[in-house]
Amino acid sequence: MKEQESALKKKVLDQFLSGENLFGKNGALSPILKEFLEESLQAEMDEHLRDEDKGWSSGNKRNGKGTKTVKSNVGEVTIDTPEDRHSSFEPKI
Repeated sequence: MKEQESALKKKVLDQFLSGENLFGKNGALSPILKEFLEESLQAEMDEHLRDEDKGWSSGNKRNGKGTKTVKSNVGEVTIDTPEDRHSSFEPKI
């Protein structure tokens, strides 16, 4: 674990000093942004499925994942997005 942290710190520092985008396709911090976005979407899906009108009581359940490329002011990140059977999930993030 320490080796991975050291490698990440070195990559971040190298990219930062060279002026490279830290969050872009090969950015050192891109995996952290990806993880944050995916966990946020999972939490939104949990809340969506708890809704009595749209969720479990209406027969709606998780139905796999799709992928999307998110464009932000720090670069593009491809994330896995949760899907539901009724296709009624509209993420806010």
